[in-house]
Amino acid sequence: MKPITKSGALLHRVAEGGRTPVSFVLNGQPLKALAGDTVLTAVLTHGAQLRFSEFSGEARAGFCLMGACQDCWVATESGQRLRACGTFIEEGMRLVTGAEGPV
Repeated sequence: MKPITKSGALLHRVAEGGRTPVSFVLNGQPLKALAGDTVLTAVLTHGAQLRFSEFSGEARAGFCLMGACQDCWVATESGQRLRACGTFIEEGMRLVTGAEGPV
């Protein structure tokens, strides 16, 4: 499994305040986001990629950021697929990104 690490985060918060922290799990790792973040934002503030392509194995970080391109699919641990760019992070969400296999 390829790790998602904070040191390689693609997105960095520069001025943020007043939003409630939200706990979620990504590929078995407990993390925090902020209420109102999309799943895409929540993931990319902790790593440089959203998932790995099931075709090439290359890192992907979303493309259009508005739900049209099909590049940001992730799944819950229970197998429900969702678009990371159009889904808000929720307390207790348990996500898998394809880092351990196709989503």
